Amino acid sequence: MDWWWRRHLDDEGLDALIDAQNRIVSRVQLLAAGRTESELRRRLRRRSWQVVHPGVYATHNGPIGYEEHLLAALLYAGPEAAWSHYTPAEQLGLIKPDGDRPVHLTIPLHRRVRKRPNLKIHRVDRWSSRLASATPLRSAPAHAVLEVVGLTGSLDDAAAVVAEACQSGRVDPAEILRTLGDHRRHRHGRQLRAILRDVAAGSHSLLELRYLRDVERSHRLPAGIRQRQVDGEFTDIAYPDFGLVVELDGRFHLTPAKRWKDLDRDNRATLRAEATLRYGWLDITSRPCEAAVQVVQVLRRKVPRLAARTCGPSCPLSTH
Repeated sequence: MDWWWRRHLDDEGLDALIDAQNRIVSRVQLLAAGRTESELRRRLRRRSWQVVHPGVYATHNGPIGYEEHLLAALLYAGPEAAWSHYTPAEQLGLIKPDGDRPVHLTIPLHRRVRKRPNLKIHRVDRWSSRLASATPLRSAPAHAVLEVVGLTGSLDDAAAVVAEACQSGRVDPAEILRTLGDHRRHRHGRQLRAILRDVAAGSHSLLELRYLRDVERSHRLPAGIRQRQVDGEFTDIAYPDFGLVVELDGRFHLTPAKRWKDLDRDNRATLRAEATLRYGWLDITSRPCEAAVQVVQVLRRKVPRLAARTCGPSCPLSTH
């Protein structure tokens, strides 16, 4: 496989290529453009250039920025290297960027690359099937999400990645589900299918997924409507036949504007003759049974004999 930058070099020359690469250049590129080893050594000796990785240089002597590190890592790893895992997920806006993360790259199984600080190399089978139609090479969005999920330690962490990526609007849960078949022996494979179906049904955050699992399903409550649009806004979970809205928020909002927005939304629900129950992260993760008790109390105002079940011996929910 030829280098992804070869056509750019041939068509526009070395200076244009260096500019497009945020002033990063490799020894291979310099030699391909007809530059000499002595010229390279002279620039390094004068410290007008600096080494980023062996054989990869910044054509200045100032600080190395984020984008420069990305290009330098790709050039260091060779012609078959592609940005993968967290790196394209951040670039595509699927997850929030984190400057402390290393650059993640994937290469085919038959290749090996020497380890470097702040650089994480992954070797995978069927490497080319994961790539997007983009230059430089990088994992396609759905593959990037699954690669990140494969590094998470818990199912909650995996669910949070999926929810955040899908909420960005840049990848669809159905697309991730189809792509999952290409990731054999994925550590969260079976559970991930259920999570993706829930996200496709409208759960937009980890907190909504936890409510669905630990409050609604564990206690066999009626299925709420996810992300119902009403009065120009979306409600997290609605039970319209029972006159109940459940709002979930995993953040602490201290600003008056946000507090007023929440109160205004609750007030408009009251005007529609809907009660509002509002829960935060600790309510759902630490006290899901107590939340279920409150939800059932409101639901039974409309249907006094509504069936529900306890989730375990210590669950305080009354089933009749």
